[in-house]
Amino acid sequence: MSKSPKPRLQFIDWARGVAAIVMLQGHVFDAFTSGPGRSGDWFVLSQFIGGMPPAIFLLLTGITLAFLMESQERKEISPVGRILGVFYRARYLLLLALAFRLQLWLFAWPYGNPADLLKVDILNCMGVAILAMSPLALLGRMGRIRGGLFAGLAIAVAAPLVSAADWTSLPEWLRNYIVPGTQFFPLFPWAAFLAFGVALGGMLKIASTRDLGRFAQWAAMAGIVLIFGGQHLSNLPFTLYPKSEFWLNSPWLVFIKTGLTLVLLAIAYLWTTHVSMGWSWVRQLGTSSLLVYWVHTELVYGRWFWDLRGTLSTGQTVLMSITVILAMLGLSVLASNAGRIWARVVSREPMMNSLPVEGD
Repeated sequence: MSKSPKPRLQFIDWARGVAAIVMLQGHVFDAFTSGPGRSGDWFVLSQFIGGMPPAIFLLLTGITLAFLMESQERKEISPVGRILGVFYRARYLLLLALAFRLQLWLFAWPYGNPADLLKVDILNCMGVAILAMSPLALLGRMGRIRGGLFAGLAIAVAAPLVSAADWTSLPEWLRNYIVPGTQFFPLFPWAAFLAFGVALGGMLKIASTRDLGRFAQWAAMAGIVLIFGGQHLSNLPFTLYPKSEFWLNSPWLVFIKTGLTLVLLAIAYLWTTHVSMGWSWVRQLGTSSLLVYWVHTELVYGRWFWDLRGTLSTGQTVLMSITVILAMLGLSVLASNAGRIWARVVSREPMMNSLPVEGD
């Protein structure tokens, strides 16, 4: 399909592809399952695992942000240049977030709500979280690792306190960027995943020069500890917080999701290194996750299949999920090869040049 990337990038893309698949099925079930089906086991399972993709995407974005900071340090870019480089990455995501909301609003015209233009989606969260992590670009590798771990821990632990504070003096759109909520992706606690990703990216840089397989083992073990440790702590009969909701702002849920992502990365490394070393449809989706996210949101929640919203049985929704996943895979393959296809079309000689002329 294309030049094979380095193994390290392969397993990151594979993990991102798994997140994309889980996201696709979760959104399809949410949009199309009928009322009776929404109380069934399949729907509950779909929505339960469907809460993982945002955490995975944010953590993997943190890893790539760490790679950018590593590259800046290796090139001996000035401190101001490093900060600006991170700002440019954040600006790119924030502009995409604005374009994404604008496109959804325009396609929904005249039924779209203008307030949706300010909705804090995951792209907004990524952009602002990158801005918040920009000071880490001034540190060395070990400083970034420690700083990312500390920042992620601080954000996760502070999330219930932020929920309990009085933010009524702030405009609503600004509160949605800060205060934990179920309809948005505020910095608390979601930015914790990006911070942990920055730390993990620094660790990956160290492991890539030594033993990446050993790193995968440690990631799996650390992930298991975080999963069971977070689950145990969440079940304690007491809490230090005056107000805390597990599914909204609990630091234990952040640790559990981080642990699950670490286990996924370990599985991704084993799969791409020892099982599927060629082209992978899962990894293909991962390489185009932003495009897949953008297009499927319009298809699933837009007006294209409005008549089917909330009308499908569980079996029909499963078939719809498979259809959407295959459609997004086809779009990803087309997008990955669009440049090559266009180059062949442009470079092809006109048919008249191949016709024989008189006297040949």
